[in-house]
Amino acid sequence: MIIAIDGPAAAGKGTLAKRLATHFDLAFLDTGRLYRAVGYGILQAGGDPNDPKIAVAAARALDPANVDTGDLYTEKVAEAASVVAAIGDVRKELLSFQRNFAHNPPGGKIGAVLDGRDIASVVCPDATHKLFVTASAEVRAKRRFKELQENGVESTYAAVLADIEQRDQRDRTRKVSPLKAVDAHVIDTSGKTPDAVFQEALDLIEGDRST
Repeated sequence: MIIAIDGPAAAGKGTLAKRLATHFDLAFLDTGRLYRAVGYGILQAGGDPNDPKIAVAAARALDPANVDTGDLYTEKVAEAASVVAAIGDVRKELLSFQRNFAHNPPGGKIGAVLDGRDIASVVCPDATHKLFVTASAEVRAKRRFKELQENGVESTYAAVLADIEQRDQRDRTRKVSPLKAVDAHVIDTSGKTPDAVFQEALDLIEGDRST
């Protein structure tokens, strides 16, 4: 059982993915952390995420054990992750790791939940269930701004909104694996509670399984 969840930043796909993984007892992979870890590594080394050679080398050297380390959720790291994710050779380097996780989930699990930008379209086009989670840019900016405030990161709502809109544009227009809904159920989380989103996803998945 493979559940692919795609969507733009701060749409709520990570929260949903974790709950579905727990509910169905599946392995969970936030693929965005892989790109954040690559971006973080480049920034820590004083490199330029826009340099394809540096980005590819960082992706090739990425140790999965380090994906959960470091401060991966600053705006600088998020920006670097979005930049390196647009580099085709970086995506190629990380593709095999993601596919192996999906088809050979760790911990003896019977399946996996992966969330990202191109899970249904590229990483796991054969996924059992495909969901595309989205929300308006304004709603997503409010969520991200609140998250940053709670983590003590200084920023402004206007800056966060501008960053999200810029990342959306980059993700949707990049030549390699652009963000889009592919054969997926679309869930708009704007104005919905996490519980309501979870129930909607469950209903869609159960509907798939009954057909």
